[in-house]
Amino acid sequence: MRISILLLLAVVLMLERPSSNPRQHPVPRDAWVPDNGDGTYTNPVIFADYSDPDVIRVGDDFYLVSSSFNCVPGLPVLHSRDLVNWEIMGHVFDKLPSPMFEKPQQGKGCWAPSIRYHDGQFWVFYGDPDLGVFTSRARKPEGPWEPLVCIKEAKGWIDPCPLWDDDGNAYLVHAWAKSRAGFNSILTVNRLSPDARRILDAGVTVFDGHRNHPTIEGPKFYKRSEYYYILAPAGGVPTGWQVALRAKNVYGPYEEKVVLHQGATKINGPHQGAWVETQTGESWFVHFQDRGPYGRVVHLQPVVWRNDWPVMGSDPDHDGNGEPVTRWKKPDVLRQYAILNPQTSDEYESATLGLQWQWPANPAVGWYSLSAEKGVLLLYTVALPESVAGLWNAPNLLLQKFPAPAFTATTLLKFNPTMAGEKAGLLVMGRDYSYLALVSEADGMRLTKVVCRNADGGVEEEEAGVRVGDVPISMSIEVDTGAICRFRYSLDGARFEQIGKPFQSRVGAWIGAKVGLFSTASRKPENVGHGDFQWFRISPAQ
Repeated sequence: MRISILLLLAVVLMLERPSSNPRQHPVPRDAWVPDNGDGTYTNPVIFADYSDPDVIRVGDDFYLVSSSFNCVPGLPVLHSRDLVNWEIMGHVFDKLPSPMFEKPQQGKGCWAPSIRYHDGQFWVFYGDPDLGVFTSRARKPEGPWEPLVCIKEAKGWIDPCPLWDDDGNAYLVHAWAKSRAGFNSILTVNRLSPDARRILDAGVTVFDGHRNHPTIEGPKFYKRSEYYYILAPAGGVPTGWQVALRAKNVYGPYEEKVVLHQGATKINGPHQGAWVETQTGESWFVHFQDRGPYGRVVHLQPVVWRNDWPVMGSDPDHDGNGEPVTRWKKPDVLRQYAILNPQTSDEYESATLGLQWQWPANPAVGWYSLSAEKGVLLLYTVALPESVAGLWNAPNLLLQKFPAPAFTATTLLKFNPTMAGEKAGLLVMGRDYSYLALVSEADGMRLTKVVCRNADGGVEEEEAGVRVGDVPISMSIEVDTGAICRFRYSLDGARFEQIGKPFQSRVGAWIGAKVGLFSTASRKPENVGHGDFQWFRISPAQ
């Protein structure tokens, strides 16, 4: 008996002893958890840049789509069972449908999609402000999705949303981008073929927001009881409000009412989102809030109907013009579900990259490998085009969204260059960017901390550098509240030392700052080198 107890204690001590094998490091906890575990939630329900969200329910499942602009794979599809806990389940497309996207087209591409379930299929629509309106469909929300179809070649058409009416007719509402069309603050309804493959007419202007609701856009189309509803944001992203329009004819005239505004809260610009009902008959509104470098994060508001108008959030003045809530009772979906959050960390043990990763341009074969060494991501040192200075227009950056107001991103890098001028490392990307990288030089390896201001035309500057041997380097970025980033490194994986100055991250083109990995060369090497990344881990701030 005594021997058995001693053996048991030895096993326990071995399990508790820190492992020297870095791959046995436990996957960290989520850096942001909106589910309070007591039947309530705290906004935002997704503290990440899922801008312009649209949401539907099919059976007991909720699906969310959001803008992805020039980032691919694009048009992400997220899944939830309770509107609070979300996971990424896939993307509608792997590449944007034009050769122009082989290079980063910052801020272009997939704007403000919508998702609907009709005739046994899932449908998505999005507007590309330069190319037109695109659609795709799938039997399952995780895909496979059919190739994108352009149903209207146009310039300036944005934010399309379909409505299949009870009589078999179909319609599409959309907004206009002033930067392309020359005007905005107008909502237009077009006849849509029932198979959603053609626009059938020149369209009707159903609402002009110039007087009371400038920059009205992002419309979502619904029918409830005897009314048609168009829910649309106005007033601009940082400080705007949510408008509800209703009419008994699809073409109007539409009555208007502000149904959500900032009020006395700290939640600015609460708008652009979707109304959805639970299986128990509750109404909810999912929308975004602009948080600067963090992007446009996702909030959830309760909705009640009063005199056939939606009242969103709390209504302290009892006038139907609601204010956003911060903490609230979770939706009634008949049962409790596990706490989930959109994926962040990646141990590279799968044959594919985690769904959280995106490139800023359509990817090319030869950028990376997950099969050359099990459990390791090889990012090859792709040579930047001669016209590209810095990383703002580099296509081969592997990036993901900031997932929380404060968090730590960590990776372990073993660099295998083949010539001088190759580099690989950890990056925060935006209109300003900064990175920590190993760079191969003629006389050895160097660790460098670099910053670039006004990245679309700025010049990289080294803040700090140190000689290192040919050994694996642990790198981390600690992001504090306010999106201030501190870069650190370690030669033993235990003791981390800050390098360079704190870096204030900055938004990208219509997106928040991103964090991720890169591996580049100053010119095309004869034999391609690679950065070997053992993992990428997001954890709560230290």
